[in-house]
Amino acid sequence: MPAQAGQKAQTAAAPVQAQANKGSFEQYTAALKQEALQKGYAKTLVDEVFASLKHYKSAVVADKKQPEFTETLDTYLPKRVSQQRVTLARKYYKEHQQELQAIGQKYGVQPRFIVALWGLESSFGKIMGNYSVPSALATLAYDGRREAFFKSEFFLALDILQQGHVSLAEMKGSWAGAMGQSQFMPSAFMSYAQDGDGDGQINIWQSRTDAFASIANYLKTRGWDSSQTWGREVKVPANFDFSYVIPKGSKDRSQWLEWWAKSERSLAAWQDLGVRTTQGKALPQRDIKAAMVMPDDEHGRVYLAYSNYQTLMHWNRSYYFVTSVGYLADLIVAEDKT
Repeated sequence: MPAQAGQKAQTAAAPVQAQANKGSFEQYTAALKQEALQKGYAKTLVDEVFASLKHYKSAVVADKKQPEFTETLDTYLPKRVSQQRVTLARKYYKEHQQELQAIGQKYGVQPRFIVALWGLESSFGKIMGNYSVPSALATLAYDGRREAFFKSEFFLALDILQQGHVSLAEMKGSWAGAMGQSQFMPSAFMSYAQDGDGDGQINIWQSRTDAFASIANYLKTRGWDSSQTWGREVKVPANFDFSYVIPKGSKDRSQWLEWWAKSERSLAAWQDLGVRTTQGKALPQRDIKAAMVMPDDEHGRVYLAYSNYQTLMHWNRSYYFVTSVGYLADLIVAEDKT
């Protein structure tokens, strides 16, 4: 693939040129500091944050790392949804049932999906990342591949600090700046994070209740329908026309939604096309529309995806991630069938 290889080389070279134009990381952040002061952030906050900034080479390496497309759902799901994770998810689902039910009723989201996202994003609040979020964001803005995006996130991180939700020392996250038990970017925090425990702060790092409410509010705001699940794995007949499936490789969410609309039809219509449950039984007789998704193409698993699948794809536009969320959510309640 010479054309693709050339495109990758150009993409890799662009940040190097951008850095050369910006000077050193220290020079870049000095200019960023002046911009922060001009925007009206408190000088004490600006001084504290900018004195703490450091360049994370590991964040740049992680951002540039090319994924290897050798994974399939059959290899991905056992790692992401391990038996240990399922066991813990069921345990926490039961332990926090009263809290989860209250939040689920308030936001209109089934608690099992809250727990599934909590478990997959931060291992139930145990792995939230140890990068200073402002430093990680400043590093990636300086790197230049997505400067506008990370610079915007950096200033939103300053907003969160200025509002007093978390201290600078506690504002830790992933190499990309995703934060807390819900792994929200600062922009997601500002749009969706909630004060679930009513203490006047939104602390998705220390407060499990805030994290639960924030996850639920994200899903609700993006159109979650609690009367439905996420989707189901199905079987297709030997002569199935795969043009009904949503194509892979969409350039953005807008195009993906266009393709979704072309694939979407009623369960009765899918039944008429020969689609059946994995046990070979008829599809449910419910007035629900679904699109068809095949993360691993014609030789892999086949799913009918309901409207909640769209919401999960807004959280992370990855078929593998969304499937892992739905798969874990189903397994959480598989014991009691609730």
